[in-house]
Parts: sequence; C-alpha cells; structure tokens
Amino acid sequence: MTADDLAGLTGRPIADVEPWLQPIAAAMAEFGIDTPAREAAFLAQIVHESDGLRAMEENLNYHASRLPVVWPRHFYLAPDEPNGRLDASQYEHNPEALANVVYANRMGNGPESSGDGWRYRGRGLIQLTGRSLYAQAGAALQLDLLNQPEALRQPEAAARAAGWYWQHINGNALADPATQQSFAQLTEAINGALTGEDHREQLWKRAQSLLGAKA
Repeated sequence: MTADDLAGLTGRPIADVEPWLQPIAAAMAEFGIDTPAREAAFLAQIVHESDGLRAMEENLNYHASRLPVVWPRHFYLAPDEPNGRLDASQYEHNPEALANVVYANRMGNGPESSGDGWRYRGRGLIQLTGRSLYAQAGAALQLDLLNQPEALRQPEAAARAAGWYWQHINGNALADPATQQSFAQLTEAINGALTGEDHREQLWKRAQSLLGAKA
C-alpha cells in the first residue's frame, strides 16, 4: 500500500492521508492482514467506518426527529405515545446525555449516571464502543484505554485497535474468500448490520483494483 493508494481510496489529498500510511501498514503487519485480499477488505472497512480517515469519534449530535428512528425503543416524539420511552426533544444535540442513556448497562458499561456511555463511545478506525471492548483492546495492545480512551483518536492507537478488532472477529478468515457473500458477513461482524453496504462494496472493489487483489 502506498500513499497514492490511500489517497485514491479515500478521495483525499496525499498530504491528508500520509500520516495514516505507516500506522495502518504496521497494524496490518501486526495482525496478519498480509495478502491483497485481506488488505483490500480491511482498508475498505476502515475507510468506510472512519469517513475516509476523517472521523475518529462517534457523532452523537442528533436532531430530535432522528432519535426515534435510530433508537425506537428509547425515544418518542409527540404526538406519539411515550410507552415507557424518553422524549427525544430532551436529547436533541446533546451528545453526552444521549450516549449515557443509549449505552447504559450495555457492553460492560455502568448505569446512565456512571458516564460510561459517553466515556466509552465509539472511537478509532473501526469504532470500539463500550467499556468491555476498551478493556479487552487495551489489555491486548498494552494501552490504558480505560483511563485514556481518547488515545483511540490518534493514528497509531486507532490503527492497532482496528487490527485487534479485525482479529477479534476473525476478519482474515472472512476476507480470504473475497466473495460478495463473505464481504457482507464481514460487514455484519463489524457493524452488526449491513449499514452502508453499497459504499463499503464500492471501496472494496476500488481497493482490490489498487492492490491487485482478485476481483
């Protein structure tokens, strides 16, 4: 992978992506992402997840109208009935309060009052979310991510954490067949759904072409 490859894949100037070149290459080497098929799949997924290596932190700044769509079990908007749900207007453009509510008592996080939802919100190239994943990744990478979660915004830690998570979900085994079905399975393993499927596949095909992987 060259800086030209990374710029071509992200659609950004070489100067913008060059700081990521060595950290991503080192992470791929560390975690055995060492064939064109594996590299193409990994790069496609991290470029999509990070909005072209731009976003290292989850954007939780939502308009009220989106909250019942994204988290229908948590929020409602009048004239709908609450049915035990929260008024979305109270969480509009309030990322910290939102994270603490929707991520409470999940993924190793404590209750809403603990602040864990906000502290361990999605960060990195493949956004790690929740106290449990921060703890597991930190132990594996010898990084104190529980006390310094913001480290995942920096290129080296972000790339290594993405490589660790790739290993955690057996990403190489899913990438090796290089089929549309296996790539979809990889997307589900990373995202929990097929969100952004078309864009991920476009990036994958572009990365395969750039790296000489089997199309």
